[in-house]
Amino acid sequence: MDLEFNKNEDSLKQLLFQLSQRQKRVALGGGEKSMAKHKAKGKLTARERIAYLLDEGADSVEIGAFAGDGMYEAEGGCPGGGVVVMIGWVQGRQCVVVANDATVKAGAWFPITAKKNLRAQEISIENKLPIIYLVDSAGVYLPMQDEIFPDKEHFGRIFRNNAVMSSMGIVQMAAIMGPCVAGGAYLPIMSDEAMIVDGTGSVFLAGSYLVKSAIGESIDNETLGGASTHSEISGVTDYKFANDEECLDHLRNIFDKLGGQATAGFSRKEPALPKENPEEILGLLPADRAKPYDMMDIINRLVDNSEFEPYKDLYGQTLLCGLARIDGWAVGIVANQRKIVKTKKGAMQMGGVIYSDSADKAARFIMNCNQKKIPLLFLHDVSGFMVGSQSEHSGIIKDGAKMVNAMANSVVPKFSVIVGNSYGAGNYAMCGKAYDPRLIVAWPTAQLAVMSGAAAANTLLQIQVASLKSKGQEITPEAEKELLDTIKARYDEQLSPYYAAARLWVDAIIDPRETRKVISQGISMANHAPIEKAYNVGVIQV
Repeated sequence: MDLEFNKNEDSLKQLLFQLSQRQKRVALGGGEKSMAKHKAKGKLTARERIAYLLDEGADSVEIGAFAGDGMYEAEGGCPGGGVVVMIGWVQGRQCVVVANDATVKAGAWFPITAKKNLRAQEISIENKLPIIYLVDSAGVYLPMQDEIFPDKEHFGRIFRNNAVMSSMGIVQMAAIMGPCVAGGAYLPIMSDEAMIVDGTGSVFLAGSYLVKSAIGESIDNETLGGASTHSEISGVTDYKFANDEECLDHLRNIFDKLGGQATAGFSRKEPALPKENPEEILGLLPADRAKPYDMMDIINRLVDNSEFEPYKDLYGQTLLCGLARIDGWAVGIVANQRKIVKTKKGAMQMGGVIYSDSADKAARFIMNCNQKKIPLLFLHDVSGFMVGSQSEHSGIIKDGAKMVNAMANSVVPKFSVIVGNSYGAGNYAMCGKAYDPRLIVAWPTAQLAVMSGAAAANTLLQIQVASLKSKGQEITPEAEKELLDTIKARYDEQLSPYYAAARLWVDAIIDPRETRKVISQGISMANHAPIEKAYNVGVIQV
């Protein structure tokens, strides 16, 4: 019996239990009472609508499940950002589905709702995936309109994207399954086709109360903008259905007849399971993030047949680079090695740190993958770049810039999995959110920040103590410790993967054993978008 393995496994299983419990809470949307009221109207919930629409048994990936988590508490919260986003399959065609959750503030749009909808559209645009909108929303959450309405990446960007996506030939379908109000009315009507559910669906620029106030006309909402009005009088909607199920069936029928599309041509062979047991990942990842481990043990449990073809394996060893397959798809993997390694020159290099030689190697490998049209997968457990006079004199900034340049300009799709640490410039070099990964997901063991909690807390403490002393105030050791504990607690909360997921810095928090599925679905969707841009790194430091 390996006690260390068992300790690690127990720790990660506890984190996975917490993940499961949080996912169950999110799935309740606005709560059981709100859900019961919603269903009493004869409506399916957002998640029921998606489950009915998607192909039974086919893999799917949820995006932004924890969006808004812990945010907007003064407003009563916004679970899931008030919208459910899923990458899945309809009639064998991969697509993005966006469904307003009307159990959360009647589906009203919070700032995070807009951000999540824009992320769904971004995935559709980048991968040329069809997108389906299941609309059931009261529109902008008025108390926060200044954070939702006017800016470039706010509510209006959704409709701008509708128009741009249409011009790109991306299929957009909309089902109006509840209220669709004011500016939000443009989303379904700017889609290729719009269908509406009789008795529950409605669409208008202004509801009956506002109409009465504005022009003195007395009219009920159904007559103003219900299914019969828009299907038989205005012609705004294309189809009318008796209930949610009929509407979703029709959507499936439309998708059954979609024509084919070009592909990027990424290599795929018959999928094979890893020879090394993926379940063992739970015991191989140290519970103590300061402990070294061999990232190859993780890779061998992610890739097909546990086969990995290393690139420059004797050079720049704190980054592992090499080719493999995941669920049959060819990938180029860039991963932080967490072992302490010894160079041929006799120097010891700390695991999880990027040195000049490893940055140089990774830049060359990334360029090679672009040349060969192989998607890139980044596995983060990185503390940052090496500091100190020796590193500065060897040109660490120059070599780090070269790696960032090669990665940022990649034309092949990039995917990021945050296994452990993802700190500072290391997050950037390993394709953090700012560098347009097609998907970025975190394990429950992940931490994202400019630096580790201990380092940041001590730095912030020194600043605050110096500030107090400059004002003539002395601080006792006891008060200093209390201040440090307060700072560290606040910073540690911000390190959490849930803090990142709430703000959509990552698309999802996943069970490590789901990594193969997520990456496979990601490359599958990326394969819908042929590469149209030549790879050019511009001026690069050499």
